[in-house]
Amino acid sequence: MPYVNIKVTDEGVTKEQKAQLIKGVSDLLQDVLGKDPNTTYVVIDEIALENWGTGGLQTDEYRKLHSS
Repeated sequence: MPYVNIKVTDEGVTKEQKAQLIKGVSDLLQDVLGKDPNTTYVVIDEIALENWGTGGLQTDEYRKLHSS
């Protein structure tokens, strides 16, 4: 019973993209480990940019400093 937790920033990931992630992860676990997709759990958490940090900064601030 695999459990996969995907965390992404909340920047407009569509329902269709989430469906692709869930199917893709389930298919990968089936292909690589022989796991049954019917017992594979995939959870997608969307995290606000101010709750995600990189390099000691909130993601939006990090991006401003490292863009271009």
